[in-house]
Formats: sequence, structure tokens, C-alpha cells
Amino acid sequence: VQLVESGGGLVQPGGSLKLSCAASGFTFSSAAMAWYRQAPGKERGFVAVITREGYTNYAVSVKGRFTISRDNAKNTVYLQMNSLKPEDTAMYYCNTDADGSVWGQGTQVTVSA
Repeated sequence: VQLVESGGGLVQPGGSLKLSCAASGFTFSSAAMAWYRQAPGKERGFVAVITREGYTNYAVSVKGRFTISRDNAKNTVYLQMNSLKPEDTAMYYCNTDADGSVWGQGTQVTVSA
């Protein structure tokens, strides 16, 4: 299992970013995919999940602002982040229930004026 996140960067409050996670080494279409984030000095926490059927669930702090989606043809899961706040600043990681022990290198999101 391999997960490669990309798309992070520096954005002003209120701005948007779209993260991508390219997956390989397992049957992507059969797996649930999730996004987590870890801010400095804090534990890694759940952000969003999408099941193999396409059902989604979000952390309360991002609901209504973030959207998780998947493209099974590209073995990729996305996280569209709108109305970003400084408290969204973190390293973002994707994860899969195909092997929950595997994490990518993450992609840094910094929200600052």
C-alpha cells in the first residue's frame, strides 16, 4: 500500500485548496478512504471519510466547508477545502481501511494572512 498526498500550500483565510491522494498497492474501488490532519503540538485527528459506496462523513469542525470525493479510475481521493481558517493549518494525510497502518508523507496546509 502506498499513499502520496499533494496539493497543500499557503493560502489566506477564506481561501480554498484542493488536496489529492494518489493510492496504489490495493484495490482502491473496494476501500474506504479518509483524510486526517495534525497540527503542531497536537495529535492527528479525523477530517473526512468516503466509503467505497461514496457515502461521506466529516468532522464537525470542517462540515460544510470541506468536501471529500474519489475517482476510482485514477485511484485518487480528493479533499476540497473552502472558507479556510487559520485553525485549519496542519499537515494533512490520507489513510485507507485497506491498511490503516500506512500513512503517506503528508501535505502541509498553512492558512495565514
